[in-house]
Amino acid sequence: MSSAQILAAKKQEILESWFQATVDSYPAETARFIKSQKDPFANPVGQATYRSLEALVEALTAGHGREVMTTALDPILRIRAVQTFTPSMATSFVFSLKQIIRQHLPGDGRDADVDMNALDRQIDEMAMAAFDIYVACREKIYELKATESRKQFFGSLKRAGLIDETAADGPGF
Repeated sequence: MSSAQILAAKKQEILESWFQATVDSYPAETARFIKSQKDPFANPVGQATYRSLEALVEALTAGHGREVMTTALDPILRIRAVQTFTPSMATSFVFSLKQIIRQHLPGDGRDADVDMNALDRQIDEMAMAAFDIYVACREKIYELKATESRKQFFGSLKRAGLIDETAADGPGF
């Protein structure tokens, strides 16, 4: 049995454990809600997280590259970027996958005829992609906040009659 076949056989167990570990990174009250609420409309964070993790496990077992992993990581990291996670907390769920896989394979993967070094490299690549996505999302948030602050500032000056209307309508406004 190949590495891919061994992982594919344990895919659902790995996914469920990874989802639990990822949800447990949230505050206790939030984690309870995400775990218990199955309605996708009442719990979009839980549904997006589960779907992203499912796509990532599938990409890992199929041996897909960074592009597929990036697409799967994007929704979960967009959510985590607007929450109170630090960068390390927001992306740490990826690293937890290494231990989860080892827990589900015979002999922590040593007895399963799985190339754990190659798997670890794939997960490391996934983590780097996750960090890139998280940083890009945070940059966009700060950019939007700065633009909104400028608009409010110039709007206040305009309403106070302290600047000419044409000056407030400068580039980007």
